Amino acid sequence: MPEAPPPESPPASALKGIEEFNRGEFYECHEHLEEAWRAETRRIRYLYQGILQVGVGFHHLQNGNWRGALALLRRGIERLREFEPEALGIDVSALVRESAACLAELERLGSERAQDFDRTKIPKVRWNPPRTH
Repeated sequence: MPEAPPPESPPASALKGIEEFNRGEFYECHEHLEEAWRAETRRIRYLYQGILQVGVGFHHLQNGNWRGALALLRRGIERLREFEPEALGIDVSALVRESAACLAELERLGSERAQDFDRTKIPKVRWNPPRTH
């Protein structure tokens, strides 16, 4: 049986998680994105999981867990790639590209200098709601 088409826009819990992600509230965004991920049965759930994993990566970075940050950023980026360039109005390609740049910079800095990472480089999730007719 073919899978039902994805929704036209993210559910309210995912949108709340995206708002929190964009404010740098990565612990909080995890809760809402996980809610959306668990509630969804279609493949689009992995979009929410990818954003969640990238957010948890930045949460680890905020807490000084360099190794955890790298691991979660890698997993989230990989998860998001299948939704490039865009899904549900989310600019997935930009999130992947900017998260990958952060990952590369963290790898370059190493654990000893991770605190030197320029946190203004942490991406925002760009979302354009679909237009209604």
